[in-house]
Amino acid sequence: MRQWAAYQMKRVLGRVYSIGIYAGSSPLELRASGGVGNPILTRNSMPGLLATFVADPFMIPVDGTWFMFFELMNWRPGCRKGEIALATSRDARTWKYEGIVLAEPFHLSYPYVFEWNSEYYMVPESSAAGSVRLYRAKPFPNRWVLDTILLRGPVHFDNCLFHRSGRWWMLTETDEQLGTLSLFHAPELAGPWTEHPRSPVVRSDLRIARPAGRVVSVSDRLIRFAQDCRSQYGASVSAVEITRLTTTEYEETEIGGNPVLAGSGQGWNQLGMHHVDPHRLEDGSWIACVDGWSNHVRRPREIIRWAADRFYESAP
Repeated sequence: MRQWAAYQMKRVLGRVYSIGIYAGSSPLELRASGGVGNPILTRNSMPGLLATFVADPFMIPVDGTWFMFFELMNWRPGCRKGEIALATSRDARTWKYEGIVLAEPFHLSYPYVFEWNSEYYMVPESSAAGSVRLYRAKPFPNRWVLDTILLRGPVHFDNCLFHRSGRWWMLTETDEQLGTLSLFHAPELAGPWTEHPRSPVVRSDLRIARPAGRVVSVSDRLIRFAQDCRSQYGASVSAVEITRLTTTEYEETEIGGNPVLAGSGQGWNQLGMHHVDPHRLEDGSWIACVDGWSNHVRRPREIIRWAADRFYESAP
């Protein structure tokens, strides 16, 4: 009984993620952006919804507007899973929540969104469905349809796709307990996807295995971001440079100055940060959506909904 009570209390009390905007001269030197009232999105930003947190933001500029997709942990009765929501902004400072744009019977998070050949695609984390799923906007940005199953198997977390040297590449965590990062590649976005002969490219290293955002090119240097999960999940974000990438070779090195993001010690990102999505602006500077977390007591109505769920689930 004591263990059960402790488990239930952990669900009622827990970490709360919020989303902010950072800026800087490079994706390795990002700070809270002047003129932005961080956090720009919180669990309270969704009118009419019972969201326990918002996290994993990815954004993309289209025709002068920023479109940000993120995980919304929806705690409505009978749900309690991640869904993909949308917010928009003209200046990347003031954001408007637009609603949920992708929901499935299973949990979704980490909505890795990108443009390719004038089409918009998303690869959310969908390990609960036992597959890596490619969605296509039809139309952008409010409707997403399943386009292709890229990989099958339940152990693919936080998938990062990028195009380099005429091929598609995918980094994906395949063992979150040990810290294992695997690499796949394909001649076309739809596949067929093949595991790299050097995969897994990170073995048993919780410091740098789990992806923490978009893979970016900086002065032709290929940079990936990773969560440090040694002490706890998503404590901070580090940067790793991919120095050699072919169909037979893979090499990387950690970049000095890590972590590039960490908890501030107060406020919305007091205890940690675990995600970054950087974008280069026309003037050469960089802007990024990030997330951070702190621990808060759940709101009273969350606890009431939680108790009601328990009642209905146990009812005959």
